[in-house]
Amino acid sequence: MRSTVHRWSARLVLLALVLAPTASAQTRPPGAIEPSELRDWLGFIASDELQGRQVFTEGLGLAAEYIAEHLAEWHVKPMGDAGTYFQTVKVLGVRTTSHASVTLEINGQRRTFKDGEGVTFPRKMGGTQTIRSHEVQFVGYGVQLPSAHLDDYTDVQTAGKIVVFLGQGLDVPDLSYRLLNARSRNALAKGAAATIGPVSNVRPRPKSASDAATDNGDFTTTERYDRPTAPVLTASDDFYEFLFSGSGVKYGDLKDKAARREPLPRISLANVTLTINVDADYAVVRTRFTRNVVGSIAGTDAALRDTYVAFGAHYDHIGYVEGADGPGRGVGLFSTTCPGQARDTPRPDDVINNGADDDGSGTVALMALAKAFALGPKPKSSLLFVWHSGEEAGLYGSRYYADHPIVPLNRIAAQLNIDMIGRNRCDDPAQENTVYLVGSDRISSELHNLNEDANGALARPLSLNYELNDPADPESIYTRSDHYSYASKGIPIIFYTTGLHRDYHFVTDEVSKIDFAKLARVTELVYATGARVANLGHLPARDNKGPRKGRGAGGR
Repeated sequence: MRSTVHRWSARLVLLALVLAPTASAQTRPPGAIEPSELRDWLGFIASDELQGRQVFTEGLGLAAEYIAEHLAEWHVKPMGDAGTYFQTVKVLGVRTTSHASVTLEINGQRRTFKDGEGVTFPRKMGGTQTIRSHEVQFVGYGVQLPSAHLDDYTDVQTAGKIVVFLGQGLDVPDLSYRLLNARSRNALAKGAAATIGPVSNVRPRPKSASDAATDNGDFTTTERYDRPTAPVLTASDDFYEFLFSGSGVKYGDLKDKAARREPLPRISLANVTLTINVDADYAVVRTRFTRNVVGSIAGTDAALRDTYVAFGAHYDHIGYVEGADGPGRGVGLFSTTCPGQARDTPRPDDVINNGADDDGSGTVALMALAKAFALGPKPKSSLLFVWHSGEEAGLYGSRYYADHPIVPLNRIAAQLNIDMIGRNRCDDPAQENTVYLVGSDRISSELHNLNEDANGALARPLSLNYELNDPADPESIYTRSDHYSYASKGIPIIFYTTGLHRDYHFVTDEVSKIDFAKLARVTELVYATGARVANLGHLPARDNKGPRKGRGAGGR
């Protein structure tokens, strides 16, 4: 390990002499972001030398060292292990032995369904607990689609109840598998004690040959897996038939309606008592390590210095192309995100997914923010910068940080996350002034308004688009990047992105396609918002009103 670190450092010194600009010792204007610096830094971060920065690889280690060396040059305080900039992230493969079950009592009849026999618990079901409730709430399909004027939660209270829903939902173009998968998260966000939904008809992808040969257990995680958590279950027809047996409505009729994608009736489950018994033994069968890069800048106000504004981006990507398909794999229409657009044909010898935009753009934007705050005026509250590892593999770094925080979570005023801000969505020139915001209004209206005000005060305000914040958005962006690890702990967040394009997760996501002027402007907005939050004098109010800004919405 020691010799490997020394070898990385030696290579970094040589590369840095060529690629890294000399830091100015002079204080620069607040929020000054230099496109030329972003270009120089990204030239290394997205270079072939780093081989796509896949988690657990030398290339990702080189990127981490490169970021850390710059932080040291700017005198950003290291916040990692043993006085370094690196927080070790443990990635565990865990095997589950389940003893879990669900018991239903209906009109004097009682049945117990064991895990795998009528009901299925996730392999990571959390710590031992028993939830017994007489309040079981049926919510139809369990969907909320404001853009389609559909809301199964109208006049329904779910706080503290066990929420049950059916079917794959209504035939609405905006409805996707990801959105349907988010139904349980939506119910839990509304205070549900547990959720029970239908068995998915979408099967997981088969394992690769290398994965199949390795024992990773039943799940891989960086989170604490032994804490009680709200159960999220799926159930078979046998379970549903018994559940609805005392309701006066036949489950078969409901199932037929769901198959025809018809509206489902309101049904009372008043005579039902449901007991969920979560009980599992866990055994770690594999441990791997990766690293977050973490630094901080102290605030100037003694009373606010122990509160932080957190800035984040992920610095990993998906590595290089393996297999017989070669670099041409995936060439064709990128119809799901950019209809009618074909991917560029890569060079025959190009097998490296450089990830210039995903998330090289966020990585260097975060470097620029750290430098701007380090060499410029300091705000009242302190600032925390985290380059997360393993986002592409399953939010490894951010989930680990959220469960093993260096700065206590109750002292984080907000988390501002950056992922892909270097292009126009689908390379549309009309999007040159557009940035998409997700999550800004969900936990704190005050944070949302601070960002709106910060943008309005810029010399050239950006067009803030909230389409991807719509709960009906088919990509479910709110749950797919590192901000969600913080939001799930109740921390207000804003996610900044300029959208997907035809080079997303492909070997042609290269530095030559980055719009560095736009990258700098979006970074300036993040700087301006972060500075406002850090000078606010209090934590942004957490009113938890949920998403109100969506497709076609804008403003405060």
